Formats: sequence, structure tokens, C-alpha cells
Amino acid sequence: MTTLTSKYPCLRQDFLASIVVFLVAVPLCVGVAVASGVPAELGLVTGIVGGLVTGFLPGSSLQVSGPAAGLTVLVFEAVSEFGVGTLGVIVLVAGLLQLAMGFLKIGRWFRAISVSVVEGMLCGIGLVIIAGQIYAAAGLKAPGTGLGKIAGLPGAVVDALGSSTALASLAIGAGTIAVIVLWKRVPKAVRSVPGALAAVVLATVATLALGLPVATVTVEGLFGVVQVPGTDAFGELASPAIWGTIVAFALIASAESLFSAAAVDRLHDGPRTEYDKEMVAQGVGNTVCGLLGALPMTAVIVRSSANVNAGARTKASRVMHGVWLLLFAAALPSALALVPIPALAGILVHAGWKLIPFRQISTLWRGHRGEALILVVTAVSIVAVNMFEGVLIGLALSVAKTAWEASHLKTEIVDKGAGPIQVHLMGNATFLRLPKILDSLEALPQDRPVELDLSGLHHLDHACRTALENWAERHTAVGTEPVRVTTA
Repeated sequence: MTTLTSKYPCLRQDFLASIVVFLVAVPLCVGVAVASGVPAELGLVTGIVGGLVTGFLPGSSLQVSGPAAGLTVLVFEAVSEFGVGTLGVIVLVAGLLQLAMGFLKIGRWFRAISVSVVEGMLCGIGLVIIAGQIYAAAGLKAPGTGLGKIAGLPGAVVDALGSSTALASLAIGAGTIAVIVLWKRVPKAVRSVPGALAAVVLATVATLALGLPVATVTVEGLFGVVQVPGTDAFGELASPAIWGTIVAFALIASAESLFSAAAVDRLHDGPRTEYDKEMVAQGVGNTVCGLLGALPMTAVIVRSSANVNAGARTKASRVMHGVWLLLFAAALPSALALVPIPALAGILVHAGWKLIPFRQISTLWRGHRGEALILVVTAVSIVAVNMFEGVLIGLALSVAKTAWEASHLKTEIVDKGAGPIQVHLMGNATFLRLPKILDSLEALPQDRPVELDLSGLHHLDHACRTALENWAERHTAVGTEPVRVTTA
């Protein structure tokens, strides 16, 4: 009789990896949900769908999907503006957009997005998460905007120092961060338990043992929070305002998933990611999440790297991790009610800190200051305005920088004191360089003949061609010899 091990030779490695990923996923699923302003169980629902639905589909075999800290800010804004009941519709339509992009083979084009924009997006998200979760760790209400969160931090610190309840809550949050940071130094046998899970367990035990007045997670039950979007929720699609949020969900979730896939591919020697199929898989997952009224999903690098490092060989590990999440959510929902909210805030502060690309900013500043500027402007725009518009600003800057560099032009003027003045244009003459070209030409003496050599141009756009022709007519009109133009 054929045994399971002989039929599935990687079963043991995938089973053990699935346990590790499950233990990593639980606190993150719950933490992201609470920070997004929705019931904790909805984070688990998204994790379950990421395992049991997206986990089965082709694309990237080892990356794991679920609720992501990177979308926390956007989800919180959407819930605040449209309500939890409409979240499912937003996620559902975003998933359908991802499906369309996957079938149209647009997935591979996400690799063309400037890395500086992506890093700036993550940096801005990280800053907003950290600022917002500091309030949550102190048990205080956070301002609604990213800029307001950061500007209000000094006042929040003063308020916290004057309240014993806030100080106790902050102590739990700070202790959680300390455990996560220091966990890598504990003996290797102990490190088999993920640091985030250990931190939550220790924070829960400390809160119960010391009787601290700390807020805990509100539990509604798995089936109590799952709500299929109703007619009223679909009616919100008539509002133009909601479509900006839908497009933001689709584009940002897709970019995060596909960049995660590229990172995961560098961690193993197995099959490479098929980007369009992975886009379809993410679209299917988000469509199902939308139908259940859950959080949006992306591929998550923390869970994915844990999966690879734990020895996973096939997609079975991520599917099994979804099974463990389902069993936990169905059998032990009351355990969530014991978890202190400041502990979850501490986990997200740590996650937000890891999103800030300190090393990349330093490297870019030394070698590519223009790219570093795009990164910083994108991050600041997300904090000051919002996620979607901040990313659009970053993309616009990236396109403008590329266009400017692509229009590189060298103007060389040779004047031997007698005879015609020779002007050589080399490179790409586009409208972006037109002011510089005309300044050089109009500064030439009006009473001297000119030879204009365009043979060194790789590209001459219509605006430049027209402007050069008009300049030649004006220069000739004062009685000078006609401008001689050489094009080849």
C-alpha cells in the first residue's frame, strides 16, 4: 500500500513549514484587522482564504497570502469613509480588476514600476503605521490623517505620562516590541516559536497575571463577522469617490504581491513566479474575500520568507496553513478576547519599522540622488495626503525624471571667428530641452551665417523641429545667409 510519504515526498517538510507559517500568521492577521478598524476575525478570514483559495492556484508556489500591514492605512481610510459594510464591495471589485489585469497579461508590467516609488510607498505606509499604533499602544484615539498622527505625537506623549492606565498600556506595547527584537538572541530551540507569537503570549500572560487595566480584542465570532455585501453596499458604486479607493486597492495590492513574488524567488531554487497567473490568483482570492466582507489580501513577504526558511517545498504548506487558521478561528475564538490591543500595536510598530528602507535610502543618496528624492517625496506625500495620491505623485515624478533623462542633449558651438558658426546638436531633442536649445541659438550673432548640424540627434520631436524651423526663418529674415541644416 502506497504511503502518504511515498506519494507526497515533500509532505513532512511542507507540514512543518505550515505550522511555522500558521504561528507567524495568527498575530499578524489579528493585528492588521484591529489596526484597520474591523473585527479581528476578518483578518483570520482573509488569511484562511489566502491559504485555502489562493494557496491552491498557480503563480508563485511558495509565497503566502493574507492581510498585509502595507494595506492597513488604505483599509482604515476606506472603512472610515464608507463603512465596514461597504468594504466587501470594494475588495470584491478590486479583485475583479486584478482578474482582468491577469487575463490581459498586465501582471508582468508591474515589474516596470520604479523601485524608488515602491520603496517610498512602503516607507510612507511604515511611518503612518508607526505613528498610528503608538496611539493604540497608549490606549488613545489617533487623529484621522497621517500628518495629524505625526503632529499629535508630542501631545499624546504628554497625555500618556499623566495617566497610569496609558502608561500600563504603553508598557505592554513596548515590552512586545522588545521581545520581538530580542527574540533572535534566545537559544535556537526556543526560536522555533515565532517572535511575534511569543511576544503576544507573554504580553497576554503579563496582563492577566498583573491585572493591568489594558484593552483587549473584542470577539464577535467567526460566522458573526462574515457578511455578504448587500444591495445598499453595491449601491455605493454609483459614487465616483469609491472608485479611486477600488483602483488603489487593486494597484497597490497587485504591486505589493508581485514585488513580494520577486523577493521570494530570490530565496529559493524552485519554480519561478508566473506573474500573470499570480495576478489571477490574487484576484480570485480578493474576489472571495470581498464576497465574505473580509479584508483585502496580498502576498506577504514576512509569511512567505518564513515559509521558505522553514523548508517548504510545494504549495501544500500554504494550503495547510489555511486549514490551521480555519481550525483556530472556529475552535478557539475566545482566545482572541484575552489578547491585549497594545501587544498587537507593538507588533505593527515593529512591522512598520521594517517597512522603512533605511539602507536603500542611504545607497540611493550616494549613487542616485534623483531616485532618493522620488522615494522621499512619495513617502512624505503618503503621510501628508493619502496613500493613493501619494503613490500617483511618486509615479508622476518617476515618469518625469525618466523623460528628462531620456531627452539628454548636448549642444556644441564652434566659432572660428570667420565664416559660418557651426552648431552641433547631439542626443535627443525633445520639448523638455527646447528652452535650452532656443537660448543657445538666439544668443548667436544675428549678422553671421549659421550651419546647424542635426546628424548627431537620435530623436527630434515635432515641437523641436517646428521651433528650429521658426528660428531659422527669423535668423534669415534680417538679411543673413540662410541657415544651412545638415540632417545626416
